[in-house]
Amino acid sequence: MVFILVLFLGNYRAGLVVASVIPLSMLFAFGMMRLFGVSGNLMSLGAIDFGLIVDGAVIIVEAVCHHIGISRDKYRGARLTQAQMDDEVYLSASKIRKSAAFGEIIIMTVYLPLLTLAGIEGKMFRPMAMTIFFAILGAFILSLTYVPMASALFLSKESTHKRNLSDRLVEKPRGWYLPVITKSLNWGKTLIASMVVLFTISLLIFNRLGGEFIPSLEEGDFAAEISMEQGTSLSQMGENATQAEKILKVQFPEVKQAVTRIGSSEIPTDPMPMERADMLISLIPEAEWTSAKTKDELMEKMEEALSIIPGMEVEMTQPIQMRNNELITGIKQDVAIKIYGNDLDALESSAKKVASLIKNVDGVSEPFVEKVQGQPQIQVKYDRDRLAKYGISITTANRVLEADFAGRRTGYVFEEDCRFDMVVRMDNDLRNDLEALEGLYLPLPDGGTLPLRQVAEISFEDAPAQITHEDGQRRIYVGFNVRGRDVQSTV
Repeated sequence: MVFILVLFLGNYRAGLVVASVIPLSMLFAFGMMRLFGVSGNLMSLGAIDFGLIVDGAVIIVEAVCHHIGISRDKYRGARLTQAQMDDEVYLSASKIRKSAAFGEIIIMTVYLPLLTLAGIEGKMFRPMAMTIFFAILGAFILSLTYVPMASALFLSKESTHKRNLSDRLVEKPRGWYLPVITKSLNWGKTLIASMVVLFTISLLIFNRLGGEFIPSLEEGDFAAEISMEQGTSLSQMGENATQAEKILKVQFPEVKQAVTRIGSSEIPTDPMPMERADMLISLIPEAEWTSAKTKDELMEKMEEALSIIPGMEVEMTQPIQMRNNELITGIKQDVAIKIYGNDLDALESSAKKVASLIKNVDGVSEPFVEKVQGQPQIQVKYDRDRLAKYGISITTANRVLEADFAGRRTGYVFEEDCRFDMVVRMDNDLRNDLEALEGLYLPLPDGGTLPLRQVAEISFEDAPAQITHEDGQRRIYVGFNVRGRDVQSTV
């Protein structure tokens, strides 16, 4: 930055004076950020443009250098005194200050609407707008005070001007520019009409461009969102995930490595049921791909290859894109349609209807309907009359079931200084066997026992797997990723 300033200003002292505005403006911006509670991070500092910061300082310093240069006849090549230098700086800066000030004020005004944003947009863009606004405001104040003072003190006081590299760099562009501006002034009406036409055409093109909230990046890797039927066991999910990894590695030479994460960890920072998994797929460089030419084409082929696994639903996306979507909306897909209500059956029916309506829209991948039903549960319905007849209380029956499923402590096991509970419960395989459950014995008051089947009906029934609430209401969503089209026109 300093080198460019020195090169085009043709004066290393002028370049250093202008460059010194950058750290001073940033120091002012940091102070204002602390005052207004804006943290320094990629979002707040990543969009700072040093060219905008030094714009006013460049105008002031260049005007001073130019004014001193054209005053050589006045001083007859003599070296200026400090008082004469102060007068020349004051005259040159006061002439150009209004134009430079308006330029900086216009730039600051551009960022004011961003300060009114709320929600996700506000969290993303307000810190950036505030930081840039503070930096330019600091540069504006410095260009009014510090830059004229520093110019008077540090710029050369020689009234003579020697031809330098900067002059030679500007000569040719100046020679091209003078004829152009002369013709433009002669053809003013035609030029204005042409600009109006071009502006109109640009508006028409802009309206057809489409739009996205966050642009999709070419990350170089894929992420597969895998879901199975509700109630799928961890072992079955592991087998299916391993099978999916083998299919991708065998059929697609583009895949270097595939790693799958199933469910949630012990401390779930990313809660996910056992029948859901994320597969991270590491790819070779795109120039070496042979199975497909584009990212979308390769995703579609991978989804088609994995469709042979029974009951598995796969949605291909990219790792960072998936996490960004989840952080912004809590949903991993690019677009989500949320449906609210109290009746879970009605919510599920509406969501399936929405999915069938949108799946044929151009740009919509296979819609994913959030699963809220389908969790198999064992229902035990007591016959209270029979329980009363045999003198068995509900509490007694529940304790028997609790002992068989959750287990009951029957003693302790000691190993050196450690003591462990001894818990007895039903075998895992028998816990899903209705006949075995019906054969459980309940204790009678007189000391006998009675099979559970004589006082209860036991059956498997589908129950809600999860119930999601948002703003105090039950919610279900239909999500989909966008392929080959922009998000705005797809929505």
